[in-house]
Amino acid sequence: MRYRLDLVLKPVEGALVRVIGMTERRGFAPQAISGGSDDGDGRWHLQLVVDGGRPAETLKRQLQKVYDCESVEISPIEAGPIEASPLEAAAAEVAP
Repeated sequence: MRYRLDLVLKPVEGALVRVIGMTERRGFAPQAISGGSDDGDGRWHLQLVVDGGRPAETLKRQLQKVYDCESVEISPIEAGPIEASPLEAAAAEVAP
């Protein structure tokens, strides 16, 4: 099953690495990540698409324990192909 995680992280060194590491250790494979800090509140707002056969609530509870993670929302998404990010689409246009 594929899930989209909407995360809010504190902007500190290693926060993203801790979130991705926890995701992998819990049996979920990260498929795509996007986001940034555009709210003016200084926090990182990320969307992480993961694939895994375990219940997503388990992952949510574990991510909420990560010190730098302020909130986690999980939404199941269809198992279709992942849309290319604008950065990936631009790179594909430049490649020969």
